Amino acid sequence: MKTRYALWQNLPMVILVLMLSACTDEAQPTANPDPMTPESESVSPLPSEQEPSSETTRPESESFELMTADGNQSMDADLKQGEGFSLYVFEKFTFDESAGRLSLSSNPDYYVDIEPLPSDYDVTQLEAEGNKELSTFGEVSDYSGELVEHPLRFAELYLQASGEEGISDYMVWKSDAGDAFLFRLHNPKGEEASDFAGPVLVSLSTVQRDM
Repeated sequence: MKTRYALWQNLPMVILVLMLSACTDEAQPTANPDPMTPESESVSPLPSEQEPSSETTRPESESFELMTADGNQSMDADLKQGEGFSLYVFEKFTFDESAGRLSLSSNPDYYVDIEPLPSDYDVTQLEAEGNKELSTFGEVSDYSGELVEHPLRFAELYLQASGEEGISDYMVWKSDAGDAFLFRLHNPKGEEASDFAGPVLVSLSTVQRDM
């Protein structure tokens, strides 16, 4: 009887231990916490930790090496915004954003018209239009392809007419990003021809479509 009494006397203690063990198991964190809990929110990356945007902003001004009568010179150019594109423009030039025309400030007869082309442009059709357009200025020559020691380096289409009034160019050119543009250059004969030709071609090599 003494042994049976001792077992009954300790029974409440056994039950209490089992209850405490169950409560302890319930208090353990789950392996998959609620995604809305503060704990899960704390592991989300902060804005400073996220990857930077791939879109880059062009500097407001750049320096370029140009060949002049006095040799190579470094000249600054400012970024100008056109209709769907941008380019760097030198001090002695004026850019008409709405018309896409870059001209010599001292003589607007020296100019180039810049036209972004659609992705499905037809170079054969453009060639026919260019030949027709330039034939009024003189005999048309075709310099399409690689351009040696030229700021544009390569032109898918490069037609040029030379006559008594000067030189006119009709060019289809692609930027490094693969965007195509049509350039129509008018470089009349005169003292300002050399002041126009060098800088304007460097400016055209910086044409870039907006992202």
